[in-house]
Amino acid sequence: MELGDQRASGNVEDRRGMGVAGGVGIGGVVIAIIAAFLGFDPGQVLNTVQSVETQRDTREAPKGAPTDEMGQFVSKVLASTEDVWTAIFRANGREYRAPTLVLYEGGVRSACGMGQTAMGPFYCPNDEKLYIDLAFYNDLRKRFHAPGDFAQAYVIAHEVGHHVQKLTGTFSRMKQGDNATSVRMELQADCYAGVWGHQARDANLLDPGDVDEALTAATAIGDDRLQKQSQGYVVPESFTHGSSAQRVRWFKTGMENGRPKDCDTFAAGTL
Repeated sequence: MELGDQRASGNVEDRRGMGVAGGVGIGGVVIAIIAAFLGFDPGQVLNTVQSVETQRDTREAPKGAPTDEMGQFVSKVLASTEDVWTAIFRANGREYRAPTLVLYEGGVRSACGMGQTAMGPFYCPNDEKLYIDLAFYNDLRKRFHAPGDFAQAYVIAHEVGHHVQKLTGTFSRMKQGDNATSVRMELQADCYAGVWGHQARDANLLDPGDVDEALTAATAIGDDRLQKQSQGYVVPESFTHGSSAQRVRWFKTGMENGRPKDCDTFAAGTL
């Protein structure tokens, strides 16, 4: 991607290195064990450590574009999504309310509950924030064999797609345990990521091969492929995000013309 001249978004909350409020880390447990050997009350020590860690972890996270390379990258991708969706909403007589991107490490507390790195990036409609541990990009490259900066950008654009669903009322369709609706939600977010990709291409932000990177990523995280890798067989009824082919198809749909109206997965007879 060519993001050198792209502005960086200030809607970033950098919680990296802050831990998770309300818990005791490994270091705190080690201190308590040592204290017990020295004759101190480990329970009292744990309470003190938890109090200190909570104070440390609940301090206000820095806001604005981080200065490190990856922080700058995700901030610029986020800014690109802001520009695209602001223009689309304005063209339809609406105002786009940009989400906040939260960077964290290990675990994070959100308005939707606790999040962990193993969950991958996620969007919380309750606080309108996207959450990502940048270590996920290592998994994307090594575990899922989907390298490339546009593959990384696609992940952010997909979560922003969920934010668009929140703003347009689509989230009201979601019910716990409704896998069929979940699949249509996720495929629509893929399509919205394609809408952003179309506009990013028109803005000359893409390099040759970038779209292929996104398609590789979409293929790698399809439910069928993940199930095949983890358990050796596929159970379509348990899909929550869609198959690899479906994810690629809907990303391409958004990418082709850049029109959100083409992303109505709920009206589609065939996904």
